[in-house]
Amino acid sequence: MRIAVAGASGCVGRFVVQAALDAGHTPVAISRTSGVDIVTGGGLDAALEGALAVIDVSNVKTFARARSAAFFEAGTANLLSAGQRAGVRHHVALSVVGIDRVDLGYYAGKRRQEALVLSGAWPCSVLRATQFYEFAAQMVALSRGPAVLVPRMRSQPVAAREVALALVEAAVGHPLGLMPECAGPEPAEMTDLVRRLLAARRVRRRVQGFQLPGRAGTAMAAGALLPTGGGLRGQITFTQWLSGPDGGYLSARSPS
Repeated sequence: MRIAVAGASGCVGRFVVQAALDAGHTPVAISRTSGVDIVTGGGLDAALEGALAVIDVSNVKTFARARSAAFFEAGTANLLSAGQRAGVRHHVALSVVGIDRVDLGYYAGKRRQEALVLSGAWPCSVLRATQFYEFAAQMVALSRGPAVLVPRMRSQPVAAREVALALVEAAVGHPLGLMPECAGPEPAEMTDLVRRLLAARRVRRRVQGFQLPGRAGTAMAAGALLPTGGGLRGQITFTQWLSGPDGGYLSARSPS
């Protein structure tokens, strides 16, 4: 099957491309580095030609509500319209567990994305996943100086590789609408994961946890990002991830 992957060069996208290849499919990378811009729609029609499924793991790095909403609305609308023209049979989007309980600006964009995809006009599936283990390395990369600033959040993080596998399996299956939530094998506090990552890499930096202001910060610290009910649970623990090839990432730059 020919599967188009929006956001193919990002943290999850690279795993989606590999998972599709490993399963015998033909992935088509959609990203600005490949000459396709989902926000403007440039190059989309050509990229989706012959694709039977689209997996959207595109992302924008922002906390601003307006910018997040603008990115996900434009990108999703363009992907859906181009997919209809190309005869795509299944649109799969990655979302985030807890976006309806935590009112972050970024999550407003994800809620808009979900609303567009689930509007009923096309066969679709939306998979909400918890934070990735890779998020710990992103926190390290984003902080400058001797201290690593980490927002207090209780979650049940999962390996991005396992989420990618779930997305590919969803894409080749029947459309399910909003799917059961995907999470890792055990809950954790993000500050603890960052400390463990630094210790494993023998990096001597202090971890400073802080609570985001307002109701969103209170909800995150209280566990509003934890999964509710059943759903797919990853098998890779954070300890296993740290000792594996994916846990080796820790540099001065943040993965996209």
